[in-house]
Amino acid sequence: MNDRTKPTKIDPDDIGHNESANPSFDTILAARLSRRNFMLGSVGTGAMAVFGGVSLGALAGCNSDSDSVAAAPTAPTGTETLLGFTAVSKSLADAVVIPDGYSFSVLCALGDPLRSATPAYGNVGTDDDYENRFGDHHDGMEYFGLSAAGTPDPASSERALIGMNHEATTDETRSSFFLHADGGTPSLPRPAAEVDKELAIHGISVFEIVKSGGTFAYVQDSAFNYRIHQNTPVEIHGPARGDDLLVTQYSAAGTATRGTLNNCGTGKTPWGTLVSGEENWAGYFTRNATDDAARTAAGYAKSVTALKRYGRAQGATSRHGWETGGVEDKYRRWEISLTGASADGSDDYRNELNTFGYIVEIDPYDKSMAARKRTALGRFAHEAASFSIPIEGKPVAVYQGDDSRGEYIYKFVSTKNWTAADATRADRLAVGSEYLDDGKLYAAKFNADGSGEWIELSIANPAIAGYATYPFADQADVLVNARLAADAVGATKMDRPEWSAVNPANGEVYFTLTNNSNRRLNPTGSQVAPDAANPRVYSDVKGTSTVNTGNVNGHILRIRENAGEAAATTFSWDVYLFGAESIANAGINLSAITADQDFSSPDGLVFSASTG
Repeated sequence: MNDRTKPTKIDPDDIGHNESANPSFDTILAARLSRRNFMLGSVGTGAMAVFGGVSLGALAGCNSDSDSVAAAPTAPTGTETLLGFTAVSKSLADAVVIPDGYSFSVLCALGDPLRSATPAYGNVGTDDDYENRFGDHHDGMEYFGLSAAGTPDPASSERALIGMNHEATTDETRSSFFLHADGGTPSLPRPAAEVDKELAIHGISVFEIVKSGGTFAYVQDSAFNYRIHQNTPVEIHGPARGDDLLVTQYSAAGTATRGTLNNCGTGKTPWGTLVSGEENWAGYFTRNATDDAARTAAGYAKSVTALKRYGRAQGATSRHGWETGGVEDKYRRWEISLTGASADGSDDYRNELNTFGYIVEIDPYDKSMAARKRTALGRFAHEAASFSIPIEGKPVAVYQGDDSRGEYIYKFVSTKNWTAADATRADRLAVGSEYLDDGKLYAAKFNADGSGEWIELSIANPAIAGYATYPFADQADVLVNARLAADAVGATKMDRPEWSAVNPANGEVYFTLTNNSNRRLNPTGSQVAPDAANPRVYSDVKGTSTVNTGNVNGHILRIRENAGEAAATTFSWDVYLFGAESIANAGINLSAITADQDFSSPDGLVFSASTG
């Protein structure tokens, strides 16, 4: 393997490995659009649609009568002032552009030290000690208020902790001179010193900020500051803890792993912890070209099916070649071929891929507590996680998307009913175990009439227990291979579900479906046709050239649970807003958004607490 050159750069967010025959959301939505006058004129304004400036219940769709159409909201008159500023014009300038009357400041950047003992960042490729610096590619983040005494205070606007993901790094062969002085080694094997930096800059930072003179700054030597990187011990919790599928040379008991990888979106639990989604982690691992036969001969034949479903066919190369950094365990773990002689995988890393792909829960207030991977919430390319409105005496729901082409939307419902006192308990990760380690995982199926159902992913379901493609052993197997379980029950393929958000005023759930380059009206191979919930296939034209085809700009989906119950197994749905360029024809710009509001590839999504 050492004579391989590094793989060609790909977009890790535009991948898909779902070859099941499950229905696609586009065909479902196409059927629905043909049944009703789907959107009556404009949705108002893009700002209102995205940020909840109108009563969300007034929009078309999510009605008890799926064939009736509610009146579209009336566009506001006069100057748009919903968010307190005038619109910023679109620009291609390489600059931060903000409205008049606003200012910005840099809070933290890659390489900034989290302690004074770590030297200031030189940004010339010779820095080290990245385990004590901010990582790369900042992504989802959450705010956790601190009182003056240093205790949790959700209302604090002067002092807080920030939990922030570091999703990825720039390709070394192109422009990583900030990380490696020579831009990085373009061929394999990779030098250990380069790999060590990259292992450290992926993960999560937790750090304190304090406001002074109206501006926040991070506190370099705060006792709260800490990093999670690829050598940080992490615990595995939930039904798959200790299962044979999680056994590795690092943890023969199958109860632990190291690090959290390719973290994208975040979420905040009702009890005050951070949850982080492990997204496109599969591409960091490699398998040799003869691994299928080795696994089959050793009695691991079904693992070949699971590995391919999660994007790791034999011969797959890794994104950064970390496995070539040396003979130490921290490098070998990225090679997931069967190389040992044990029956359970305790002498190699054949099962290492199974230790990634979860929602990870972290206590930002207590760095002595190891992060926990919550297997009950399923394993897939997690974007973010959003929580239902907690209601005393009722279960808590967690909404999740699998951000890959043709993947699914999921919901987890806790067995435990919400107790308000749990919001302020000091043993926050123990609270998390009570709500997130025991419950039911569902995948969504969307119907063309605007109805939908949550199908439980349970080994008791005959469609799963008798699935011919993959013989599930038990519930832990169902959760570790949730994609295959969702295939088995006929969940609806979606256009890369990203973040979700719950409206705090009424509990409605919104999902951003970012795009799908794999949609075609007349699909071939792995391509999929449009359906009701993913209805558009069109070409994006720049000048005289077609630059993209498929669902190019994405859309935002809205779900209303039956009777408003988070534990409901049926729901109604509608498309809330279609992304488009404002100058596109009406068949593409279905939401009639204007030049100040057009958008593409929706991703992060959140409601402020005052939305309603």
